Amino acid sequence: MIVTVVSMPEGVVTRTDLSRARERLAASDFVIVDIDLGEEPSSGEQPLAVGLGLDDEVWGWFGRAREPVRAAYHEGTAGCVVPVIDDGRVTRIHLLASEGFLVTVHHGRVALIDDFVEQLPKTPPSDPVTTAFLFLHGALEGFRRAASEALLEVEDVEEAMFEHWEPRDVQRLADLRRRSARLHRAFLPYAAVAQEFLTRRRMAYHDIPEERLALNRQHESTVQLVVLEIEALREETRRAADSYASLVADRQNLVINRLAIVSVIFLPLSFLTGFFGMNFGYLNTLVASERSFLMLGLGMQVCALVVALYFVLYRTHWRQLRGGPADDAADRRSRRS
Repeated sequence: MIVTVVSMPEGVVTRTDLSRARERLAASDFVIVDIDLGEEPSSGEQPLAVGLGLDDEVWGWFGRAREPVRAAYHEGTAGCVVPVIDDGRVTRIHLLASEGFLVTVHHGRVALIDDFVEQLPKTPPSDPVTTAFLFLHGALEGFRRAASEALLEVEDVEEAMFEHWEPRDVQRLADLRRRSARLHRAFLPYAAVAQEFLTRRRMAYHDIPEERLALNRQHESTVQLVVLEIEALREETRRAADSYASLVADRQNLVINRLAIVSVIFLPLSFLTGFFGMNFGYLNTLVASERSFLMLGLGMQVCALVVALYFVLYRTHWRQLRGGPADDAADRRSRRS
């Protein structure tokens, strides 16, 4: 367990133990406490709420591993469990805020917490409520950056797919679709919990300063913007998957067209060999010389090939086989003329 205490407004960061953090929380000055419980769940220890001097019946869930997303409010203290994005994965952070302190608890190192604690000495907030706003806004910006980066990556994959299609593009698109689904599933609970957290603060204190109301409105507008970005990401991944399916279908059609051309070349030859291979007396009498064989056999084959290739290649599939775009309008005009 790693306990970090930040004295405010001085911004002095110290590492201590749980008992010392409990004493600092009981004092009247404004402090921020961050607790890293580690990756492995601890067993046999007392609940974290007891170690911090909190009401165990109300805050017994605080700091507990695998706790679902939630929000609670009791006697001026607001607590919640919010999902955040940390290095592409979704993790959950426990948050407890009152008029005198702000406590964050997480399992394992989280980059958002490290950046948040590093910025406190540089730009110290005036009170715990403003600190909670800044923390929630940082978590919100994490979702926004993740959605924007994924959206740019989808555009890059789609552009590369049209320039030079490769099978690995399918895996990249599948990963992006899973990432957009994870962002969507994680952000909706965050938006609901953060909104409930802020709404309960407004209901408890009617004389909220204007700067706090401005922060609240900014957070709500950013939530709506991130929702739109995540929805745009999901729509973009679906559209890219449809474009990939269209490219695959075009390639399959091209292969089928080439097979059809090969069939056109060999079907007349198969017909002629089968026809002249019949042991009829008429054929034996008619094709009795080398000249007759060349005129009937090879001549009919060449005529059939010329007619078939003219209609198949020149009239319909010539430009497609060469890799250029088909000018359907020009074909229609030439046919009408």
